[in-house]
Amino acid sequence: MKKLNVGIIGCGTIGSKLAKVIDKELGGKAVIVGICDIDKARALKLRSLLKKKPKILSLSSLIKKSSLVIEAASAKTSGDILKRAISAKKDIMLMSIGGLLNYKKLFKVADKKGIKIYLPSGAISGVDAIKAASHAGIKSVHLTTRKPPKGLEGAPYIIKNKINIKSIKGEKVIFDGNAKKAVKAFPKNVNVSALLSLAGIGAAKTRVTIITSHSFKRNSHQVEVEGNFGKLSTMTENVPSPDNPKTSYLAALSAVATLKQILSSLKIGT
Repeated sequence: MKKLNVGIIGCGTIGSKLAKVIDKELGGKAVIVGICDIDKARALKLRSLLKKKPKILSLSSLIKKSSLVIEAASAKTSGDILKRAISAKKDIMLMSIGGLLNYKKLFKVADKKGIKIYLPSGAISGVDAIKAASHAGIKSVHLTTRKPPKGLEGAPYIIKNKINIKSIKGEKVIFDGNAKKAVKAFPKNVNVSALLSLAGIGAAKTRVTIITSHSFKRNSHQVEVEGNFGKLSTMTENVPSPDNPKTSYLAALSAVATLKQILSSLKIGT
């Protein structure tokens, strides 16, 4: 069996987790042909932790050498990376889904060219059911995200509105609007809202509420969906990744599960 040539863009929490899994568990099915990061020191650190030392490549070289491109960089670059991968006729798995809402036309281009795009479920549950429900018609989707104040620090919305989140008392609704606005306001915090939008009724119709409190110890995502299929409600309470408290552990695990499913003949779930 020919090994899958994998290139990883972004050597942070999720990119590193995937690289380590390939290096330790999936050597018989996949090989890392290159890694890439805007911070070369971070790429060098990841390389030092792997038994098989992949090359540190430029973005263009990595895409050229890969059969599967994995983006784990940022919402600012994910759309452009998708465009480059499609142009090079490469399959791609993207983690920074919040950056894709303005690039949805590329999905049709990829389909015409026979290019596969993989979008892991990330830090939420219920995506399989939402995908199935969409075929019967969905009337509403509401995501309620609860995060401790520290998890929202530095968000454009917080800075623009001069919100002093450290002084918040009790539970406070920080944002209530649609997913399109939420992704711009909190590009690093509600990536899951973009995935819900793509799986369901679109960013303009997907409602997002963000609540914060110093009493919150975990990041949680409550999803409520209504449609012709009935009603769906899920609650996911995420513990932080052992390597990075700003990244939910489940998000990294969903990336691993997606990669393993790509490499397996067994496909579980919708």
